[in-house]
Amino acid sequence: MAISLKVNGATRSVEAEPDTPLLYVLRNDFELNGAKFGCGLAQCGACTVLVDGKPVRSCVTPIDTLGQSEITTVEGLGTLEHPHPLQVAFMTEQAAQCGYCANGMIIAAADLLKRNPQPTEAQVREGLIGHLCRCGTHNRIVRAVMRAANEMGRT
Repeated sequence: MAISLKVNGATRSVEAEPDTPLLYVLRNDFELNGAKFGCGLAQCGACTVLVDGKPVRSCVTPIDTLGQSEITTVEGLGTLEHPHPLQVAFMTEQAAQCGYCANGMIIAAADLLKRNPQPTEAQVREGLIGHLCRCGTHNRIVRAVMRAANEMGRT
């Protein structure tokens, strides 16, 4: 069955079963590999994307529930030429040791900064609480989000 999805501003079509998880389509069909398969149970956050601006765990989101929703992956936040301030801050702070959680952390942080452009450190930690980092780089991740908030506040 052909299903159309609007991903990172472009409408794309895929032949897939309606109950196929969005994560599988993003990675296997659209070759957008930012979102990762972590737990497959919506517990770790590695697969998080934005759907109509809200964070969603793509590993448990069937594609037939998305309709005309706007899906934004970490690849859609910025470009190589113009990366999103969060992407720059994660690199600057070396916040991604293995990189597995980075996608979910960046997407969650983008949502947080949209709702609260100048969060406190405690608010950043609370905003990322549902995202697991296997390497323990939480402090660097928090610093990266705080750096991005400061940079975004200056522009």
